[in-house]
Amino acid sequence: MSLLDPRPDAARVGRFAWYRTHPFAFDAALAVAVFACILFGAVADPHRLHGPRIAPDELTTTTVVLAALACAPLVLRRRLPRSVLAATGTLTLVELVASASSPRAPVAVAAVIALYTVASRTDRPTTWRIGALTVVVLTASAMLYGPRPWYAQENLGIFAWTGMAAAAGDAVRSRRAFVDAIRERAERAERTREEEARRRVAEERLRIARELHDVVAHHIALVNVQAGVASHVMDNRPDQAKQALAHVREASRSALEELRATVGLLRQSDDPKAPTEPAPGLGVLDQLVDGFVRAGLPVDLEVPEAPGPLPASVDLTAYRVVQEALTNVHKHAGEGARATIRIAYHASALTVTVLDDGAGQAGVPRQRADRSGPPPGGTDGPEENGGGHGLIGMRERVYALGGTIVTGPRAAGGFQVRVTLPLQTVRTGETT
Repeated sequence: MSLLDPRPDAARVGRFAWYRTHPFAFDAALAVAVFACILFGAVADPHRLHGPRIAPDELTTTTVVLAALACAPLVLRRRLPRSVLAATGTLTLVELVASASSPRAPVAVAAVIALYTVASRTDRPTTWRIGALTVVVLTASAMLYGPRPWYAQENLGIFAWTGMAAAAGDAVRSRRAFVDAIRERAERAERTREEEARRRVAEERLRIARELHDVVAHHIALVNVQAGVASHVMDNRPDQAKQALAHVREASRSALEELRATVGLLRQSDDPKAPTEPAPGLGVLDQLVDGFVRAGLPVDLEVPEAPGPLPASVDLTAYRVVQEALTNVHKHAGEGARATIRIAYHASALTVTVLDDGAGQAGVPRQRADRSGPPPGGTDGPEENGGGHGLIGMRERVYALGGTIVTGPRAAGGFQVRVTLPLQTVRTGETT
C-alpha cells in the first residue's frame, strides 16, 4: 500500500476479509481467546525458584467468574467502546482488591483491549483523557492493594500495557484518518479531472458548431436563393441566369475562404497554414510507421489488402487513431517498448488495433480501461486517468462515425487501443 494508492493489495484484502465482514464473530473469538489467556495467567507462576510452573489447583471460582464477566463485554467493544471500558475497568479493580491476599489473575488484559478500542475510535483529546485516567486508576490500585511491593513487576506491567494500548489505539486512528484523507483527495482529484475534460469537450463542440454555423449559414442561404433564381430564369432570361450563377460562385468561394479561416483557428501553431495534399488515410500508413521507426519505436504492421476503397471519413479517422496511439506509445510506454498495428476489414466494419508491451515510464500512470461507444444523448463517457486529451480527441472522432473504442491495460502487460468503425452507415450517409 502506497501513498498514491491507499487501497490495500488483493492478498491483504483476501486474508482479512472475514475480519471486516464479520466483526461480531471476530470480537467473540477475541473474547474467548482473552478469557483463555486470563485463566492460563492465573495458574502460571513465573517466579518459582526452579523456573515457571503450572498450578491448576490455584484456579478459584472467583477468578473464573471475574474473568468471564470481564471478557463478555468485549463482544460489544465496537458498538459500546466506553461502556465496555468502564465495565472491564471496574471488574479489574474488583480483581485487584480481591486478590490482595491471593494469587493475582491478569484480568487487566480485558481492560487493555477495551482501552485500545476506545483510543482507536475517538479523537485524540478524549483518548488522552480516558487513557490517563485508566492508567492512573489501575496502576494505583495494583500498587496499593497488591501483595507485593509497589514497584513489583506486575504493577509496572499494568502501567506499561495500559499506556501502550492508548498509544497504539491513537496511532491506528491517526493512520486510518490519514488513509481516508488520501483516498478522498484522490477521488476528488479524479472527479475534478473528469469534470474538466467533459467541460473542455463540451466547450469545444459548442465553439466549433457556433463558428461553422456563423460562417456557412449566410453563404449557403445565398447560394440556395441564387440557384433557385438561375433555375427559374434559365430558359427565358439566360443573361440573368448567368448573373445568378456568378453570385452562386462568389458566395461559395467566400464560404470556402471563411471556412478555411475558421478551421485555421483550430489548428495548432506548428500545423501547416494550408493543406497542400489530400487528407491522409491508411494508404500512407507506411510513411507514418517509418517516421516512428526512425524515432526509435519498433513497430510491427499487420495490414491485409483492402477489399475496396474506404469512405473518406473512415479512412481519415483510422489513420488518426493509429497516429495518436503510436504517439502515446512513444511518450508513455517507456524504454524498449514495441508497438503492433493490426487492421481488419469486415463486411460492415473496420477494426483498428494498436498494442504495445511497454511497462510505462516511472511516475507516469497508464490510463485505466475504458470500454465505450457513442454516449447517449451526446454526453461524454468516462475519461481516462491521463493528463492529456489525446484519447479524448480519439474518442470524439470515433463517436462522430458511430463507432466504438476500447482503451486500457493488457492482461499480458502494456496497453491497447481497439477501435471499430462501421462502414454501412457511413456509406449510406455519404451517398444520400
